[in-house]
Amino acid sequence: MDFIRMFWQCLSAQWKELLINGEGPCARHSHSMLAYGSRLYMFGGYNGEKALGDLYTFDVHACLWKKEDIAARSPHARFSHTMFLYKNYLGLFGGCPVRQNYQELSLLDLQLHIWKHVKLNYVCKELFVRSTANVVDDDLIMIGGGAACYAFGTKFSEPVKINLSSVPLMSLDDCNIPPEMGEKLVTHHYEGVTGEKNVNFQALELGNTQTLTESSDFNSEAKHPVNDGHQMAASHWVVELDKKYAKFGKDILKKFGWLHLGRKPHQQEDGKRICFPVTEKFCAIFQEKQLHSGGESEGLNTIDLSKPYTGGVLLDETSCATALHFLKECGATKQMDEAVEVKRAPKSPFKAMTEAVASLIEQKGLSARLLEQLPSRWERLGDIVVLPVTSFKDPVWDSIGGELWPAVAKILNTSHLARQGRVAPTGTRDSALEILVGDNGWVKHCENGILYSFDATKCMFSWGNLSEKLRMARLDCKDEVIVDLFAGIGYFVLPFLVRAKARLVYACEWNPCAVEALKHNLQANSVSDHCIVLEGDNRFTAPKGVANRVCLGLIPTSENSWVTAVQALRSEGGTLHVHGNVKDSEEKLWAEHVSKSIYEIARSEGHRWEVTIEHIERVKWYAPHIRHLVADVGCRQIQT
Repeated sequence: MDFIRMFWQCLSAQWKELLINGEGPCARHSHSMLAYGSRLYMFGGYNGEKALGDLYTFDVHACLWKKEDIAARSPHARFSHTMFLYKNYLGLFGGCPVRQNYQELSLLDLQLHIWKHVKLNYVCKELFVRSTANVVDDDLIMIGGGAACYAFGTKFSEPVKINLSSVPLMSLDDCNIPPEMGEKLVTHHYEGVTGEKNVNFQALELGNTQTLTESSDFNSEAKHPVNDGHQMAASHWVVELDKKYAKFGKDILKKFGWLHLGRKPHQQEDGKRICFPVTEKFCAIFQEKQLHSGGESEGLNTIDLSKPYTGGVLLDETSCATALHFLKECGATKQMDEAVEVKRAPKSPFKAMTEAVASLIEQKGLSARLLEQLPSRWERLGDIVVLPVTSFKDPVWDSIGGELWPAVAKILNTSHLARQGRVAPTGTRDSALEILVGDNGWVKHCENGILYSFDATKCMFSWGNLSEKLRMARLDCKDEVIVDLFAGIGYFVLPFLVRAKARLVYACEWNPCAVEALKHNLQANSVSDHCIVLEGDNRFTAPKGVANRVCLGLIPTSENSWVTAVQALRSEGGTLHVHGNVKDSEEKLWAEHVSKSIYEIARSEGHRWEVTIEHIERVKWYAPHIRHLVADVGCRQIQT
């Protein structure tokens, strides 16, 4: 598929179709594109199945597409991100999938054709999805953006300003770094556009990757320094203090970020002295100050060391040199401690999976590119871990499945492993779950105090409508009769009965496997006496003229059953909960279509109702730019 089919000629105000040459990109959306010189640069996007991480250029003079092969590590695959130009650098930031622990700023040197990356820990909580990016002087201004989580609603990002002039743009090979300096510290400044937040940062340069963390400048008098996070465990150093000075000494070490948080303090055998683990940076500066200090440090007399220390006395006004002098006056000594065990951070399941699978495919002589198909997230359904449909897609995985799947299951701590297939396009919405490890797919899943049991290989289970199930459960349906036209295994039937206390629910479902699970779940939750299960096509089985409200929980659209829903309402009207997948730019048009259609159906059925959209619930993003919506349609009889 050619991406650039038409070209606008400004002078003649005419469109002209171009003949495209070269290797063009595949069809996609939510990518980024900008112009630099006579070339267009395009990165990433979404092809309907996965995020993309490729970079293409288009020469507007030669009408030539080219897939770029850039030195160094490429940015991770993403879509709905932002792209910007800064001097001779092309920058990428944000997008989906969202990184949990940090944001990565990727910079392409357009002259050297080398990618460089900077981790920004201090903005990791923001969701820079569909944000706008503009460069003003040396500042990158990020405005807007956000995302919607299945159960936690929508989150928008705060405006952010990042000073690009302070970002290290050279690799270590380009820097004149003395051999004795194991790392290069560069101060960065971050200011929120809407506030006056100023935080200093350090960049630890390693090759072409720079990791930014909050800084503790040992020679400054910062009010709120924190640990730098790059403690070195080559040697286990401790500061030993008399027990009566332990609280005071620990406060000093924490205040200046010298306390090693990866190891635990411990008491000497005599019980009189406490050993606090410290970083090697502290050891170096401690030694230097001892060798070169002369005279009394400023402010030394502000604390009387002969009296018990109660905490916090003027430490915010204490300099680094004074703090070290206090430790010296307290009799602190620095020494090796081989007995202290380093607390190792546990590997994430994703990292452990990557290492195990990488070892296996290397052993089998398979391509390392297969690692790109490993999932970074998965779902747990009862005692089954479900891998996404986009993972392990290559048929070659089946050739090593006997070793692969048990290893993955062990890493994910499960005895049942499955891979999600696409829901069958049949009207019965059959599951396509494939069991990889385990004897069967029957699971029990508890949600909001409600027990769901079903065979996951035969029935689908909808994760994304959790917030809507909770909303229905909060309704007061004590005296109501409800008709659920798409009951499934009881997604909304059970919340209506167990939580909303509905008097009676008619549950329509035509998938025999779902009907079996539904009846089981009604019994398990002790509400079978308040539900009538109607098996078959709801257009023929649904009751008429009985309901206070009707649930139409089918996506992408339930429009084929809107007539059935209107017929199910009582003559005085009621409420319809209409589900649908809608482009985010067409939400208003969809709401108008629903309202107008229901009104016309009601008129054709002989009802004189006022039909209004009383509420629209934005459940989740079903796909980029497509949102699962629920319209609460009020049908109220017009009083004569």
